[in-house]
Amino acid sequence: MLPTTALDAFRAALPQGGRLLGLDVGTKTIGTALCDAEWHFASPAQLIRRTKFTADKAALAALIAAQAVRGLVIGLPLNLDGSDSPRTQSTRAFARNCADLGPILLWDERWSTQAVEQQMIAEDLSRAKRAERVDKLAASYILQGAIDALTMG
Repeated sequence: MLPTTALDAFRAALPQGGRLLGLDVGTKTIGTALCDAEWHFASPAQLIRRTKFTADKAALAALIAAQAVRGLVIGLPLNLDGSDSPRTQSTRAFARNCADLGPILLWDERWSTQAVEQQMIAEDLSRAKRAERVDKLAASYILQGAIDALTMG
């Protein structure tokens, strides 16, 4: 199955549910988050420091195997007007190259980092602590938004 933005197609690819892995793919790191098999809640997981794509994909494959992940939700960095940007295109290419890891849902992440930053500022976390946590928390925010949409109705 090719990466999709269609909730119905993604849900149909996972009729039994199962754990999902959320990804916030950056140029230097990949923030990850996991949800339970019933798609109730997302939690931040590990931060993967990017090197070469093959090593990045191997780290994701190891996490998928260790956590019995059935599908991936990858944050799609659209422009504010909903159009694609160069980063959007690189994220789509990353998703296509990971398609053999399981079904992939591309999820609009336009506001994830800002929302997480605001929350951490409200919690009075230092700039250094925010920098080390933002990608994992953004992945969790992305994944929670997707599972909320997947389980509505």
